[in-house]
Amino acid sequence: MFLNRLDRYILKIAAVAAIVLLLGLTGVIWVTQALREVDLITGKGQTILIFLTVTLLSLPALIAGIAPVALFMSTLYTLNKLNGDSELIVMNAAGVAPHRVTRPFLVLTVATALIVAWMTVSVMPASFRMLRDLITLIRADFVANVVKEGQFVSLDSGVTFHYREKVGDALVGIFMQDRRDPTQPSIYLAERGRTVEAEGQSFLMLEKGTIQREAKNTDTTSIISFERYALNLSALTGDTTGGPGEGDGDKVIYKPRERSTWELINQDPNEPYYQIQAGRFRAELHNRLSAPLYPFAFMLLAFAAIGEARTTRQGRALAIQAAILIVGGTRLAAYAAWTASVRSPFAAALLYILPIAAMVLAVAFIFYGERMRPILARLTAPLTMPLVSLMARFRRA
Repeated sequence: MFLNRLDRYILKIAAVAAIVLLLGLTGVIWVTQALREVDLITGKGQTILIFLTVTLLSLPALIAGIAPVALFMSTLYTLNKLNGDSELIVMNAAGVAPHRVTRPFLVLTVATALIVAWMTVSVMPASFRMLRDLITLIRADFVANVVKEGQFVSLDSGVTFHYREKVGDALVGIFMQDRRDPTQPSIYLAERGRTVEAEGQSFLMLEKGTIQREAKNTDTTSIISFERYALNLSALTGDTTGGPGEGDGDKVIYKPRERSTWELINQDPNEPYYQIQAGRFRAELHNRLSAPLYPFAFMLLAFAAIGEARTTRQGRALAIQAAILIVGGTRLAAYAAWTASVRSPFAAALLYILPIAAMVLAVAFIFYGERMRPILARLTAPLTMPLVSLMARFRRA
């Protein structure tokens, strides 16, 4: 059998710890994010069901980001527990090599990497797209049923909406100002309008009005008159193409994070939006594909730090702190590389290089720790000696 009784015992401890940490951390962060969406109920008149749906759609992104950290912390906890109970010492005395103990952790890491891959490659894009469509429906309902007559309300950052009165299901005397693009603000005026749904999208159908668009760069203003104009409310939640008066104006364009991985891989290079934002597409694709590597890197770093059996007199605090610092530095460097990959293809390669380099370093330390530890001690002595002396003074005090 691949896993013997000892492996299953270690795997049970690590898996339970990882699940508890994942649920706990995800729950805490989810609650903090959910509190920011309370305005859906208090300000936009939505139901508890809509509130829960909007907040739950953020869970895939949270799980994908927290799962590697939960695995790292559970590995530290399990190894520290085994060493504290002298079980690692007994295994070592029985002839079990330190690297042999990694087998149950590798099983848990593979499961974590598969979950992260599933979330980032498939579930997250679908959830972001569903969230975009749901916010559009909320906005349509907000415009039609919640906004009070004569009030100026903010629909989005830079978008202000107002209507004079409501007659039946029609809004009369509509004014909308769109300043999301500071270089080209627009003002919509219409005698009447109503919200309609078509092909799964929500539109504000305007009648007998004008669109005033000001170009800041050239100090020119254009005014377009229309008898009927369909304003896609989805366009107010993200990127748009075209413009007022054009045949495909205000057409919804999904952002890179809202597109499936298959769409990112087979992206049409002639798409106008892609030509403008090619870097964002590259960054999103490589961030998704590299995400499953980080559980392996974090687990191996934790094992390299405290995987060996040590007596109670041999401190493990510094090793744990070093592992936390390395993992934190790797994660921060990955976020920086993700941001920089919008402009630099080399930065996109760093998304793979960082976890692979961490894995190589950790594996080398696991197998050749006795040779590498004196070298690392000499290299890090200038940094650790002040900390050690400070701790010694604190103990004497």
